[in-house]
Amino acid sequence: MNFSGTWGLDMGNHASTNEQHALPADLSGAPNNRWSVDAVESLFATPFNDLIFRAQQVHREVFDPNAVQLSTLLSIKTGGCPEDCGYCPQAARYHTGVDREETLTVEQVVTAAAAAKERGATRFCMGAAWRGPRQRELEQVIEMIRAVRGLGMETCATLGLLKEGQAEQLKDAGLDYYNHNIDTAREFYGEIITTRTQQDRIDTLSRVRAAGIHVCCGGIVGMGESRRARAALIAQLANLDPYPESVPINNLVQVEGTPLHGTPKIDLFEFVRTVACARITMPKARVRLSAGRREMPEAIQALCFLAGANSIFYGDRLLTTGNPEMENDQLLFAKLGLRAAP
Repeated sequence: MNFSGTWGLDMGNHASTNEQHALPADLSGAPNNRWSVDAVESLFATPFNDLIFRAQQVHREVFDPNAVQLSTLLSIKTGGCPEDCGYCPQAARYHTGVDREETLTVEQVVTAAAAAKERGATRFCMGAAWRGPRQRELEQVIEMIRAVRGLGMETCATLGLLKEGQAEQLKDAGLDYYNHNIDTAREFYGEIITTRTQQDRIDTLSRVRAAGIHVCCGGIVGMGESRRARAALIAQLANLDPYPESVPINNLVQVEGTPLHGTPKIDLFEFVRTVACARITMPKARVRLSAGRREMPEAIQALCFLAGANSIFYGDRLLTTGNPEMENDQLLFAKLGLRAAP
């Protein structure tokens, strides 16, 4: 079966079913309709059925509710990262069994991209475990971007922090999207990462946006954060001007050897709520159901699609962690009547 055709922790206090939560009248993402943390936290507290209904309404105003965008992610340079992100098995300081590997060749990347396209993916994402690319490394990636664009696919890269002028070089090569997640709420960020600030990440996003590249930016939940921290993450993403075109929502994949291994897992209905809040606050974004999907029952994934998720990572691996097998995704989409977005 090919995807190119149609395929048959802290839970917070729940509001009364009679409570009406005020939402901005204009959901276009304009700067004068900023989302406060309190407003997003109020969304989180909405009765589940009401929240999902509202998210589905917003979703249908912009998107085909049965079309899902497919992205394939490839690690073009694995391991040896100097950062200390508490969730990441690629950090050199942690003993996770992930070895440092050399950067893939352009030919290896093109082979992987062509295979992904054949299986139905429309966007090919290239990730490298760098704090930020040196010029020689950037030039290698630029060759990869041009080659993948030559296959007729959208391109995305996640290479770490960018210096002045580097985003423009990526734009000139034809890069469509740059991924750089803000990870978590600003107030919780220092609990997860100390080798860079969240502002460093915001600065890179500003460079990407100024160069005319689409922004792919989301975060990770299930890292021990409170519901208010999750609300703050969504509010911060929604208040970017403009908000990201792609918003990956990741559920922490715990890897032995990382500091976050053993963290109490987030309740999966809370994860669905996070997806719904992302959809309501960023109605025109592709909300991507990202890491952690392999551990989710099919029913939870279906609820995420109902809540407005309309993009997935498609392929057996996400950098160094597992992802549902393509055949399993094909079967799930057939059950739900979903199809690949063109």
